[in-house]
Amino acid sequence: MANILGIFAAIILAVSAYVASKNNARFEEEIATLAEKKRKLTFNQNNYKELQAKLDALPIERAEVDTQFAAKTEVEKGLKDSNAAMSADIEDKTDQIEANTKELDAFREKVAEIGNIGELAPKMKEMRTDLEELIQSITDNEASLANLTAQDAATAADAKNRKQELETQSRGESLPSLKTSIRSIYPTWGFVTLNAGNNAGVTATSTLDVVRDDAIIAKLLVTSVESRSASASIIPDSIAQDITLMVGDRVETSKTK
Repeated sequence: MANILGIFAAIILAVSAYVASKNNARFEEEIATLAEKKRKLTFNQNNYKELQAKLDALPIERAEVDTQFAAKTEVEKGLKDSNAAMSADIEDKTDQIEANTKELDAFREKVAEIGNIGELAPKMKEMRTDLEELIQSITDNEASLANLTAQDAATAADAKNRKQELETQSRGESLPSLKTSIRSIYPTWGFVTLNAGNNAGVTATSTLDVVRDDAIIAKLLVTSVESRSASASIIPDSIAQDITLMVGDRVETSKTK
């Protein structure tokens, strides 16, 4: 009987030890899980503070964009005034060409009315010289008109491009022509710096694509812009777990909102 009780006691102790071991392992696992959650919470809180600081600075950056917009608007006004002046000059040249053409026609009529060529030979020579000078003047005026027309077209195209760029940036979008790359990466804080700034068309608050092998591997949100550099946050869930951003990755204006 004593042996049976001893066996039962041993079994109970073994079961108790097994249960205690399981409970201890689960407790340690829960402690580790809690520690990981605390670490993520601390990271998210720090990231939130950084993003909040950048968001607080956005009004200042918008004021800079407004200032640039006003300056470019003034440039556009100057281009329009220049276009108006060149248009007036073109009209003057056109009128001059028409007047020269009429003068040439009148000259030809006079030549047709000439009688005795032998007697009027010296006068014809002089008239021929005048005719050649008149033709050269017409040619020069036509060339000048062509140059003015080309300049007017180029100025109008430039003004149109500048207006489109201003409209794009005023909507908080980077220019479609933007081509740059990642300069540096800060994975702990979730942001990168770029090799271009507002000189290349980067606009604060705009969305950019990170492209590798002609495929979009991540998206960026521009948080601050300088003349030749910019900073951008990596948009959460836009990058796959098996993808790691690298310095030199191509960055373009996002083609999707």
